[in-house]
Amino acid sequence: MKRSKDRIARTGLAAALARRACLPASSWRLARRLGWAASVGRRPRRAALGALCGACAVLLAAPLAIVTLTGPAAQARPAGSMASGARSASTARTDAAGDPAPTVNWALSGTATATTTESGQPAANATDGDAGTDWCTSGYTGTLTVDLGQVRSLADLGLTLDAASPSASATIELASTAGAWQQVPALRDVALDPGNPMYFPLPSRTQARYAELTVYSDTGADVCVGEFRTYGPDAAASGLNLGTDLSFTPQELAAGATFSYNGRPGTPVTITREAGANYVRMRLWVNPPPGYSDLTSDLALARQVRAAGMKIYLDIMYSDFWADPQHQNIPAAWAGQDLGQLTTTVRSYTQQVISAFARQGTPVDMVSIGNEIRNGILWPVGEINCTSCGGWDNLAQLLKAGVAGAQAGNPAGHKLLVMMHYDQGGNNALSSAFYAQLTSLGVPFDVIGLSYYPFFHGAISAMRANVDELATQFHKPIVIAETQYPWTLANGNSPLGDSTGDFVWQTSQLSPGYPASPGGQLSFVTDELSILAQVPDGLGAGLFYWAPDWIPGVPWEPGTGIGSPNVNLTLFNFEGAALPSIGIFGNPADVCERSAPDSSPCVVG
Repeated sequence: MKRSKDRIARTGLAAALARRACLPASSWRLARRLGWAASVGRRPRRAALGALCGACAVLLAAPLAIVTLTGPAAQARPAGSMASGARSASTARTDAAGDPAPTVNWALSGTATATTTESGQPAANATDGDAGTDWCTSGYTGTLTVDLGQVRSLADLGLTLDAASPSASATIELASTAGAWQQVPALRDVALDPGNPMYFPLPSRTQARYAELTVYSDTGADVCVGEFRTYGPDAAASGLNLGTDLSFTPQELAAGATFSYNGRPGTPVTITREAGANYVRMRLWVNPPPGYSDLTSDLALARQVRAAGMKIYLDIMYSDFWADPQHQNIPAAWAGQDLGQLTTTVRSYTQQVISAFARQGTPVDMVSIGNEIRNGILWPVGEINCTSCGGWDNLAQLLKAGVAGAQAGNPAGHKLLVMMHYDQGGNNALSSAFYAQLTSLGVPFDVIGLSYYPFFHGAISAMRANVDELATQFHKPIVIAETQYPWTLANGNSPLGDSTGDFVWQTSQLSPGYPASPGGQLSFVTDELSILAQVPDGLGAGLFYWAPDWIPGVPWEPGTGIGSPNVNLTLFNFEGAALPSIGIFGNPADVCERSAPDSSPCVVG
């Protein structure tokens, strides 16, 4: 991600965050244990409350399973806080190795039809992974039917209504065979909340192939659905690399920042591990300003990461400070070297770095040779797309040297993945051309790495199209190496008297269908993960959230105050308490239920 003053906004807008509850916790927990959920919207409804009050009598005659069970029954989802080290906050079953199976939105791989549709807003928009594209009815009501292609174990449902939609209600039914609809008792005449991602828990052991959503407008105006989601376990996605870039962690802790999760103190390393991460990304600069990410700092962080049971992704920048498409400066100690000398230096430096991690018992598991290298590295010798620079041949030679150095420093028998990292995650034309050039020049690499920030790189549907096309074209694993989304538009630096503005500060920078709230943040990243889990040939390999811990206290460069332009893009609030969105690697419906246990549909405020 580019780190320069021209991208730092000077203002921020406060976002009001609120959470409303409808039922006593005891009533909700009773309903959940019995496989039911209260049919209550954000505003209590008389009929729904009456139905819950009569639950004991009704349950004597009603079956708990709402659809035909076919195949192995799903395990009940565990209650309470997520288990340490779990890849998913909770799961309905485990894979063949016994690891938790990640939860994905199966609707992405299904097909959708509708009884009524506005021109240009087809049914398929409701299941494309992008809540900013709508299916709209052409009247006050309409029914969307989703065919998942086969019977799936389902844990929860999700729905995002367009923010401009009228107030509306919905009924959802499921079926394991065509036409054999079974009503979910808790999903009848449910009040919807326009603009906010909503989640609906299902009884345990639910299995279905078809889901039917019928919406009813409260005003007579058309209803527009941004996304309808059907969540279930996907054992095939258990190998996803899920992590965060914690390069700022040593500086934050040195500055006195404190972090907590559910009221318990911890560090970003231990907290992200508990929240489901299995990797940590860290950047490496050659000779940065004191306190910033150098080899000594990274080695210390690597010891903490390995002690927490996670893998290491090292992002080597080959610069003394920030390197990105706008900056790729040769380190001061390497100044004046020609192509041949830089080739030797890059190889030996990379080997020394990888060897240093191995010697202390924390070998690197994945390494990127350069950071966001769209325009090359080590300018001007390894720069491309200009008349007075080295060009593609020079870049390829330097990248090959980096790869050779990494392989030479890697201990025998240890698997090291080599990534080439490009920044335009939402642009397939540019991404495809870049990796085609590397391939034609014989640059060896294992992983395609993309930066994808929706406020810079476009809609999530563009990212989906890109990763699907890259997988088909290059047949290599694809990792989203950097991503973020805001949880508020407020600027947390202002109370500290710091004038640093946010990277994202206005509503025009938001993705439609994803509000600037912990709920919008959670919904966006879990939609990304579902997209990656269903990349062709299983080539979606993982996702890393950038700087989730860069709260106020550490500047982007020395001498710029104590503010961060990133404070509203973190997974912690301004004071270091983990937000509900810390659960981005788990089932968003379970995260919501823990955050707002007394509401249905569940909405993360």
